[in-house]
Amino acid sequence: MPPVPGDAAPADAEPSDARRADESSVTTATLAPYRHPAQLDEEVHLRTTESAEARRQRLSTGALIGIVAAVMLWLVTQTSGTARFALSNALDEVQLPTISVPGLPVVLVSALLLAAACVVYVLPGMGRWRRWAGLVAGLALVAGFLSWAAAGRSLPFLVSNQLQGTLLLATPLILGALCGVMCERSGVVNVAIEGQMLTAAFAAAVVGSVTGSVTAGLFAAMFAGVLMGAVLALFAITYLMDQVVLGVVINLLALGLTSFLFDSLVKPQSGELNDAPLLEPIQIPLLHKIPLLGDVLFSQTILAYLALISVVVVWFILERTVWGLRIRSVGEHPKAADTVGINVVAIRWSAVLAGGLFAGLGGSFFTLGVTGAFNDDITVGKGFIALAALIMGRWRPGLAALMALFFGFVDQLGSQVQTMGTPISSDWLKLLPYLATIVAVAGLIGRVRGPAADGVPYVK
Repeated sequence: MPPVPGDAAPADAEPSDARRADESSVTTATLAPYRHPAQLDEEVHLRTTESAEARRQRLSTGALIGIVAAVMLWLVTQTSGTARFALSNALDEVQLPTISVPGLPVVLVSALLLAAACVVYVLPGMGRWRRWAGLVAGLALVAGFLSWAAAGRSLPFLVSNQLQGTLLLATPLILGALCGVMCERSGVVNVAIEGQMLTAAFAAAVVGSVTGSVTAGLFAAMFAGVLMGAVLALFAITYLMDQVVLGVVINLLALGLTSFLFDSLVKPQSGELNDAPLLEPIQIPLLHKIPLLGDVLFSQTILAYLALISVVVVWFILERTVWGLRIRSVGEHPKAADTVGINVVAIRWSAVLAGGLFAGLGGSFFTLGVTGAFNDDITVGKGFIALAALIMGRWRPGLAALMALFFGFVDQLGSQVQTMGTPISSDWLKLLPYLATIVAVAGLIGRVRGPAADGVPYVK
């Protein structure tokens, strides 16, 4: 009968070399104490090793937060007086109280919180705290910057204007990001959102001016967005052109085409061809009278409502419909989708054209929603910011919309702070949304992964 591992061998036994080796391995394997089978379901703790990429991303994010903390510490020396935040405008029926806080302590605490968040990111082994540290850093940055901007000023910071302007400026970004979601979840990289929105803005201005109808202008903008989407689909899907290069070419095409048509046709007849009607705010009965939030959420133009509704619609399409399942499948593994009978080319074409509808609506905002007239390069890079919101939102409609709201908040913040007489030059304040885009993408882009087949042409 063979000995049971762990039992003592007889004293008179003289094991051979091979047997000694066997007993050595057995002894090594049985150094751990014997466990009854009932004890085998005990919790096992596994150690994880941080990858080089994750380490670089962690340190780069910590460095960015550290730089912001240093800037906030410098703002401490430039802060004095009380910061006032008005929750209501002067003409509101219900007047909410104005909140006053000491500027210097708030800015100082914000700087210390940012420094603490930097430490959490730099030190290893703090993974469970980093998400909270990022949230605290974002809130501290907003609170500190607003307190510095409002401290000692003759006018209070109008919170209702900030919130209303945020949703207004985020409207084209949300629609542009949804265009990117539809395209890239199907495997087509869309760098041409800027060009689609610019062409749609031109079409909305001209058609709206000729017809005098906002509805006609909106449909013309959607048609222009779909048309530019068809150009993207034709060369990217059918002719297998490099999609990033193609996107740049389409942007340049849109810029040159609209500039030529504007200078040669529209500008000489601006009274007839460049005087479109503006969208009027639609007030939801009763709800628009809610203090503070009524004007923000329930007194917006149709484009703002369509943008918020479109987020839910795109999520439902991608997650709850057969078409959406096919879009996601051709974006992740087109070969497998083709194997089960899905027409990869047709699905990608349909997704890109659907995305063009959202880009067209987003482009109409710049003419029908703001100015009523078209100017050269009126979109001023908003399509690229929408692309950044798409990437930061991990190609998901809800998260992309939240990132678009973030950029809208920063854009409105620059305009609002400028009216309060802060010592920063107005030119620097105009750079805020673009600086925020660079910082945000630099801090998050390394941790996101797009659809597996995004940008990969499919050849059957």
